[in-house]
Amino acid sequence: MSESPKKLHVSADEARAVAEASRETTWTAPSFVRELFLGNLDLSLIHPWPEPAADPREREFMERFERFLRDEVDGERIEREAKIPAETIQGLRALGAFGIKIPREYGGLGFSQLTYGRAMAMASSVSSALVALLSAHQSIGAPMPLKLFGTEEQKKKYLPRLARGAISAFALTENDVGSDPARMSTTATPDGDSWILEGEKLWCTNGSIAEILVVMARTPSKVPGKPGPISAFIVEASSPGVEIVKRLEFMGLRGIENALIRFRGVRVPKENLLWGEGRGLKLALVTLNTGRLTLPATMVATGQWCLNVCRPWAAERVQWGRPVGQHEAVAQMLSEMAARTYAMAAVADLGALLSDAGKSDIRLEAAIAKLWNTDAAWALCDDAMQIRGGRGYETAASLASRGEAPIPLARVMRDLRINRIFEGSNQIMRLFIAREALDTHLKAAGDAVMPGVPTGRRFAAMIRAGLFYAVWYPSRWLGWGRWPQYAEFGRLATHVRWVERAARRLARQQFHLMMRYQAGLEKRQAQLFRCVDIGAELFVMAATCARAHRDHAKAPADATPLELADLVCRQSRRRIEASFRAIASNDDVASYRLARGVMDGRYAWLEEGILAAQAEVAAAEARREVAAAGR
Repeated sequence: MSESPKKLHVSADEARAVAEASRETTWTAPSFVRELFLGNLDLSLIHPWPEPAADPREREFMERFERFLRDEVDGERIEREAKIPAETIQGLRALGAFGIKIPREYGGLGFSQLTYGRAMAMASSVSSALVALLSAHQSIGAPMPLKLFGTEEQKKKYLPRLARGAISAFALTENDVGSDPARMSTTATPDGDSWILEGEKLWCTNGSIAEILVVMARTPSKVPGKPGPISAFIVEASSPGVEIVKRLEFMGLRGIENALIRFRGVRVPKENLLWGEGRGLKLALVTLNTGRLTLPATMVATGQWCLNVCRPWAAERVQWGRPVGQHEAVAQMLSEMAARTYAMAAVADLGALLSDAGKSDIRLEAAIAKLWNTDAAWALCDDAMQIRGGRGYETAASLASRGEAPIPLARVMRDLRINRIFEGSNQIMRLFIAREALDTHLKAAGDAVMPGVPTGRRFAAMIRAGLFYAVWYPSRWLGWGRWPQYAEFGRLATHVRWVERAARRLARQQFHLMMRYQAGLEKRQAQLFRCVDIGAELFVMAATCARAHRDHAKAPADATPLELADLVCRQSRRRIEASFRAIASNDDVASYRLARGVMDGRYAWLEEGILAAQAEVAAAEARREVAAAGR
């Protein structure tokens, strides 16, 4: 077996520089969430609710897709065999499901982000493995980078093939590289008319069956002694030197085709460089701005599915003389399940509609949609498990074996957990959102507070910051967030007014934290996360109110969405107030000190009395070696 790629030593400053270089540094289009963090509630960006363009082709596709999922796909078979059957993949190809977002001129269906998201949501209600297959191909696989950054020659060569169902994958993660790409060790070295690719990629979804890969690798550095920039390459999986080392297995998503891939002397034609040398990370981040919208849409389907499972059960299951849903403990869970599902739908659909309209920068909206919806879906699935009890924990196959409805809640829960890790863990999402939310402040005052800035630049920054904040800060105290503002929202107007006031309060709070911690604020992640969570909840409130205002006119009088939105806002307001209180009074320092003690081993005595995991791993390895020697 060949040796592992050499690990790079990267300092914190170098890692930060790589991350900063990959950011989109300008805001060429408006962002509702960016303005919200700055203390501005610009409802004109989301209200009236954006309406999708009518396309009968999309409706016809969704009808055919629904029939296919219902009649041809067996989620339990995929779970049992840990494999999506070949005939299912072929059926998806026949439907055009691998080219939903690929433009028609390149052989795709050319449908909207909204329709794509709804298709993925519907697929997730049958099998999450199908979503992993289609989403890894279309949201972060080759089609989207090619569509956004490919040359016309690259598009003509690859997009028709991808639309017909040539499966693609995106290879970024490595054994020593998760959310810190500065440590990447895979290299691409120029050699005549080719690049020579060397390295390994881990957890590459679709990697074990992909025909086409987008691979991130370091190209040679222009600065001696420094790691080279990261670039993106289109790689044919059939190329000599590409080795699928192993298909990997996980707690859930048993049908996922996820692989460890090794590249040894792989020749990649020079024309297969995407967007230009050194632009790989920026390509990945821009691609993910839209690609992240798949997860929020599928989380909506999870909420709908759990509600569909729990509603009849709560009404029919009788305990202590009453249906369990009439007992307040269960009723509280049901009401939150319904309200959160409606809020998730508002957030997911709004992100897709803004993306389709193409008039907004949605990097923050997409990140919050991923963060909030995945957290919310996990919480409500846990409630569904609690409501169903033993029948939730029992597998569908076991339920069927004794004549009960084979409801696969256990599978849904196992499949669901990865979504808070996929496409940037939710902790990384909070860091990303915090950095973008503070962008205006860093441009205004960054050089005044950051260490290592020359005196002249620091002095100029202090003057610039003083002029900016002399106007900006007082304006965060001024404004009218009271009656009759936003009266068109009816019973929800009080919540919208509260959002306006809370947004200005959040903007002031971020400024106060910057003044208090200055350059050290980046290390106070708990405080940054509280600000992010406040902004996320404010976005959810605003999106839900805008959606409910649109939906109210066509809803039945006894099932108005205003009731759902009202509960969403009440609960969000409590969470926001709790976060504001925690900014002022918390246990962050004591908690961090204790964590350092845990890592240093001072509390190792807490682990006594078990068979330690590391010891078990070593024992299992020894048993395998003995067995191998015996053979």
